[in-house]
Amino acid sequence: MNEEIIVDAEGAVAGRLASFVAKRALLGYKVYVINSEKAIIIGSQEKVLEKYLGRRRLGRGVQKGPKFPSRAEMILRRIIRGMLPWKKTRGREAFKRIKCFLGVPDEFKNREVVKISSKEVKTKYISLAELSNLIRQK
Repeated sequence: MNEEIIVDAEGAVAGRLASFVAKRALLGYKVYVINSEKAIIIGSQEKVLEKYLGRRRLGRGVQKGPKFPSRAEMILRRIIRGMLPWKKTRGREAFKRIKCFLGVPDEFKNREVVKISSKEVKTKYISLAELSNLIRQK
């Protein structure tokens, strides 16, 4: 099965997007996520930043890790990895079929895209682009 799915992350809740992408990758699809920086994480900015800075601190000063990314598309990819059975071969193979991009690359401009975002979010949230910038500043 070599079918491809292109998913637009604009306005999508990162966890729900990640579970959708992980499931499709486990089924054998190649999944491309565009506009990764526009995905959102629900919660107050302070709490979310504290959580992700804590994860980054775990890998500091140690040669092996765990290493946690600061770039928006890599943060999303790491969230997706959490939805996969990473310690099993099928999970690692599925993870290789997932690619995340900032913005929309030229090769995906005129192709059919799956939208994940539902109705407008009325609670506090932070986009992955904002989170990435805040992580880099700290």
